[in-house]
Amino acid sequence: MKPLIALLLLVSFSVLADGSKELMTFESEEQRRLYAQLTAELRCPQCQNQNIADSNAVVAVDMREKTHELVQQGYSRQQVLDYMIDRYGNFVHYQPPLNRITIWLWLLPALVLLALFLFQLKRRAGQTALRYRSDQSAEPAPSAAKAELEQQLDNIIDRYRSNKP
Repeated sequence: MKPLIALLLLVSFSVLADGSKELMTFESEEQRRLYAQLTAELRCPQCQNQNIADSNAVVAVDMREKTHELVQQGYSRQQVLDYMIDRYGNFVHYQPPLNRITIWLWLLPALVLLALFLFQLKRRAGQTALRYRSDQSAEPAPSAAKAELEQQLDNIIDRYRSNKP
């Protein structure tokens, strides 16, 4: 009896899952291809890294329905994209336009790499100069403090020797 109940539950859940898929009707195969292309190309504003074809968010469902409606009305790919971009912003399209704001998305990483490269060159040049200077003066001259310590040590030795009988 228990396996039968489990089987019935499994079948009912699979029917419910299949029933959640949308059935869109199109007048032509060209409209179906356009719809598939657009839903793969538009990003879900809520999911952020998922297209509206794969998302089950409410906004993605609404966008799919509106895309279907616009395709049925005979809108072209660009007209549908323009409509969605006007309504949701450039974010909904996976290929944002190149303008004065989005250019930084491309230039900033290149500028950071260039700055790191120049920093590394400057650092290596400094290390090479330091190494060259240390090679030039292999035996550094004694400092004044070292000479004073040696003088004090000599004085202590002389006093020790003079106190001997």
